[in-house]
Amino acid sequence: MYSFMGGGLFCAGIGNILLIVSTATDYWMQYRHSSNYMHQGLWRYCVPGKCMTHTDSIAYWDATRAFMILSLLACFIGIVIGVMAFIHYSSFDGFDKTFAAGILFFISCFFVLLAMAVYTGVTVNYYGKRYGSWRFSWSYIMGWVAVVLTFFSGIFYMCAYRMHECPRNSNSR
Repeated sequence: MYSFMGGGLFCAGIGNILLIVSTATDYWMQYRHSSNYMHQGLWRYCVPGKCMTHTDSIAYWDATRAFMILSLLACFIGIVIGVMAFIHYSSFDGFDKTFAAGILFFISCFFVLLAMAVYTGVTVNYYGKRYGSWRFSWSYIMGWVAVVLTFFSGIFYMCAYRMHECPRNSNSR
């Protein structure tokens, strides 16, 4: 049980770090415009030598930002509850902290998956037609890796919950 919880905390910790870096950095997409390479993130876009804040409130950026922030919060709260379950912190005895942490990791995975799907869909449809030479960059890739890590942390915590739950069920019979 503890090895699953430790693996889940490891995956969630790395996933949360990747979510923070992915959300905060400006390398979601790179493109060539007028013989210059430019890059953009969720908050800023950069031309050679200077970065500017996105002034337009474009719905897909707002949705991607919101889903990434919600994913960060769910993952962080899941880590806190997961640590409490790992060290047998006795507050909140009314609910199973292992199960709650697993659910929060799955919620985090769902939110980051929504963010990545929204960004991917709009970017491919819009920039694919507007610019000939563009590509997704490393911040975007970190977001997809965070999807996988938060999913596996949820799986690990659900496995730990099932291992903890099975002996309890067999004793009650």
